[in-house]
Amino acid sequence: MKKLLLLFCVIIANTLIFAQKHEFLKMPKFGIEDLNKAKSAIDEKAPAEILYRSVHYRVDPYNGQLIKKYAYRVKIYDKDKVEEWLNLEIPLYDNNSGSREILNSIKAYVYNLEDGKIAETKVDKSSKFKSKENKYVTVNKYAFPNIKNGSVIEYQYEVTSPFIYEIPLIYIELDTPSMYTEYVLDSPTNMSYNIDFTGSLKPKHQKVGEEFLYGADSKTYRFGYENLKSFKPEKFVKNNDNYRTKLRAELHSTFFNNGLKTYTSTWEDIRKKLWEHEEFGLQYKRDKLVKEILPKTISEEKDELKKASSIFDFVKNSYTWNENNGIYTENGVRDLIKTKTGNTADINLTLINMLRSQGLKANPILISTVKNGFVNLTFPNIGNFNYVIAAVEIDKIVYLFDATSKQSKEGILPGRVWNSNGLLLKDDKAELISLNNIKSSHSFHTTKAKIDEDGTVTGEYQDQDEGLLALNAKENYDENPDKYTKQYKENFAVDFSNISSRVLDDGEFRSTMRFTSNNMIDNLGKRKIINPLLFLHQTSNDFDQQEERKYMIDFISPIIKTKVVEIEIPEGYDIAELPKSKKIVTEDKEISYSYVVERKGNKILTVSEFKIASSDYPKEYYPAFKKIWKVISDSENQVMSLIKK
Repeated sequence: MKKLLLLFCVIIANTLIFAQKHEFLKMPKFGIEDLNKAKSAIDEKAPAEILYRSVHYRVDPYNGQLIKKYAYRVKIYDKDKVEEWLNLEIPLYDNNSGSREILNSIKAYVYNLEDGKIAETKVDKSSKFKSKENKYVTVNKYAFPNIKNGSVIEYQYEVTSPFIYEIPLIYIELDTPSMYTEYVLDSPTNMSYNIDFTGSLKPKHQKVGEEFLYGADSKTYRFGYENLKSFKPEKFVKNNDNYRTKLRAELHSTFFNNGLKTYTSTWEDIRKKLWEHEEFGLQYKRDKLVKEILPKTISEEKDELKKASSIFDFVKNSYTWNENNGIYTENGVRDLIKTKTGNTADINLTLINMLRSQGLKANPILISTVKNGFVNLTFPNIGNFNYVIAAVEIDKIVYLFDATSKQSKEGILPGRVWNSNGLLLKDDKAELISLNNIKSSHSFHTTKAKIDEDGTVTGEYQDQDEGLLALNAKENYDENPDKYTKQYKENFAVDFSNISSRVLDDGEFRSTMRFTSNNMIDNLGKRKIINPLLFLHQTSNDFDQQEERKYMIDFISPIIKTKVVEIEIPEGYDIAELPKSKKIVTEDKEISYSYVVERKGNKILTVSEFKIASSDYPKEYYPAFKKIWKVISDSENQVMSLIKK
């Protein structure tokens, strides 16, 4: 009987254990063991670790507002390496049309261990600092006080938002490891959301279904993740965030008063929504606003491509981008013409308007910038996009323009635009198109130098960029000329002087300078040891990843980099032996490298060049890049000897 009773108790106990379910939205009680924790069990080298993270979105069934609740508990192991956790930033959106987000509540603390007891420091709300990020977003910032190695920070805050259409994107994988992260979305059953999952991680805890919550029948989406490692970025990736596990929800449909209303669910739905939108489609249909602005010489041009390029030049030189992205105009065509500044949509929709006013077949292309992340092709979502460019079709060829950059040309667009795909919005249909940059960028480095008897090397150096590289160089120069000039001395550790930069007639960007150096030559008795590439030789191998490659290899554009160095050797010296030349190319001719050193009279001419034929490659190409860059490093680090006769 006792054995039967014992067996019954064991069965009951096991049943209770297995019946226990994971609880969402329940932060564990804070304890002294959190402060005693010396290192992360997930990654013992991590400077910080998330102990608990909860992101909870719910639509209030009574007032239709979106309630956003966030709760974090973070352990600090090395305060000098966790700058992102030293402040709390809460962005609030205001559409300037009467709808705005409100911060309802905030609680924030810093916990430390003092004399074996928990010491609590509350974040003073009076320390709040507000900053206006742009026309629509204000950020409330709070600084965490008294943070030490071993501290635990904890905060919870709630925001009420009227913007229920698109729920904010949440990254599950962060740069900080996490013991527990959860995502919860609750909405009334008469509101249906599409959930966009991307990334490789699967939740350990998941609950999707209908429940009675907050006094109403609700649909709930709950996902919990445990023991998340910190995300590991890779080099030569446009945006590593593309590969993080993340979630985003967008309103699909509502059912109120026996009426079904659907929102965007196809690419064509997006086109129709934008077609008659006051801040999008209507902006590039107002021909009367722009017809009289264009110079007569442009209007009378017969060649369509020349006319399109002239209109483009007129817009990019007449109006200035305020560096705000967006598919909707901030001010519209009329105000842009008056103020001369506007966001991406203001400028490029005005460009499309002018192109159309001259009878050209022009249409917008919606873009997600590189920083904004890839467009999810299987999940039509207007929230994917944050940028718009212009497309002109002439003789069945599509030409691309972006007037936000003064340096851009047809087909040579800023790097932020080249993000694999775009949505072309024609008058009668929407088309997903590929946006891969096929125009090569060329970086050309030329040095002419002379070696003096005492080992001093003097000469001239010229750095010239073409294509996208020229666009990037000019924009960097315009942003901060002093910083741009300073980079040469920092990158090469050479005493440059008379640095001059300018745009050439064909759009190339060229910098020229003189240099003098006493440390490029090693004197060994009668020998002078020197690298024939001088300061231009490669000092490191960028393709040095030891772990297996996970992501695409991105260069934004095909690239050619050429180095030409001519050195005049001093009179009375001869060359002992030239470095070995080398050529290597992949079987498909996609990647190639050549290194050639020749003697021409009393001069040594060295030419080093690599070519990358495409803008991006699958991860399987990584070993080839690794091999070729090893050849580049080995070749360019060869030296030669000059012997006194």
